[in-house]
Amino acid sequence: MPASTVTIPDLFDPAFLAAIERLKIVARRVAPRGSPAEKRSKQQGSGLEFRDFRPYSPGDDIKAIDWNVYQRLGKVFLRLFEEQRDLPLYIAPDVSSSMFHGAPMRVDACLRAAFAFAAIALREADSVGVFPFSNDVEVALRPGSGSGRLLRVAAALTKVRPGPQTDFRAAMQRLGAMRLRPGLLVVVSDFFDPGGIDAVCAAFQNVRHRLCFVQLVRRSDSEPGLSGECLLRDLETGSEAEVSITSAALDAYRAAYRRFDEGLTGFAKKRHAGLVRIDVEAELVPQLARLFEAGAYVL
Repeated sequence: MPASTVTIPDLFDPAFLAAIERLKIVARRVAPRGSPAEKRSKQQGSGLEFRDFRPYSPGDDIKAIDWNVYQRLGKVFLRLFEEQRDLPLYIAPDVSSSMFHGAPMRVDACLRAAFAFAAIALREADSVGVFPFSNDVEVALRPGSGSGRLLRVAAALTKVRPGPQTDFRAAMQRLGAMRLRPGLLVVVSDFFDPGGIDAVCAAFQNVRHRLCFVQLVRRSDSEPGLSGECLLRDLETGSEAEVSITSAALDAYRAAYRRFDEGLTGFAKKRHAGLVRIDVEAELVPQLARLFEAGAYVL
């Protein structure tokens, strides 16, 4: 089984880096804990910019009480600030064995997309972790930030190897068991699962992170271009089946693919998740730009 064809020089291609430099992730809502960074969160605290007052409630931090207001009004109010905090970014590239087939291999676009998100986030002083998955999740790089982090992300991505069969439910259960701080989970995959789209959606149902789906597609997914008698082989299990490709069979396939596509789109809307479809046979960054509005993806 081949490894990825992406190398560190590929990931650091100057044109590629220049393109992703224009993209930016701006947090609208982040987790209430974490180190200060370039993000603004409407969490109460002693942050950088005054936002509002609100009445004191038992358990509030007494250091936030505005005693001047108390002296004037005889009532206890808190001063609320906007704090700047990091947005934890968890990148989950699909490395199941089927991602390593075809020309070009889907895994190449997968790793470049993962690298693009990491580069954007690290420029904004966010923490980034890398969690490749198939039927399990590997901790390729624990969440962290810093000036040298991008090289470590690149090294982690170029070391990925094919995993076994895709199992979104098992992978997301394992990720949930890690009890990572709530953040943004970017899943880069073709989203094909033996259990179908229902199994995929069920796998993300209880994920506590905000979600962004990067779906890797190619034209043959929706239009296989087959005819006659064919021997089809499952790229992950190796099982084979002889199939007669008739017009009726193709119509049934197209209908099934539409249900899959509509199921993923519908779930993304329900969860207010980002969703972008990437043609693995086309240039990556212009397609990723669909996620961003005026250079920023606002969460």
